[in-house]
Amino acid sequence: MPSLNQIIAELGDWRGDMLSNIRDLISKAEPDVVEETKWQKPTNPLGVATWSREGIICTGETYKDKVKLTFAQGASLDDPEGLFNASLDANVRRAIDLREGDKVNAKAFQALVREAASHNTAKAS
Repeated sequence: MPSLNQIIAELGDWRGDMLSNIRDLISKAEPDVVEETKWQKPTNPLGVATWSREGIICTGETYKDKVKLTFAQGASLDDPEGLFNASLDANVRRAIDLREGDKVNAKAFQALVREAASHNTAKAS
């Protein structure tokens, strides 16, 4: 299975830079996070970046026009800064669509990552 390094290198554009930035924010927010790629298929041979701790925290999928960060339990998380801007009607997940030139609110994003990890560890206990 390809690594996130391979995905970032293969993209070679703003989407790779965005994924690299997100990866850095996640690893600083949750040092014990497990990073892997999943769901490799012919239409997406590199797979999907996935960050987990006692369950999936979020995934990072790339499209032509955006990087989509889907929080597996997003509907259960507080989002006081309004980072979620996609999948808002979903019963369980929520997503953040980032487009070229978007800036990530690092503090709010890291708080969301920490909350998602805490939610997972509480469910696992």
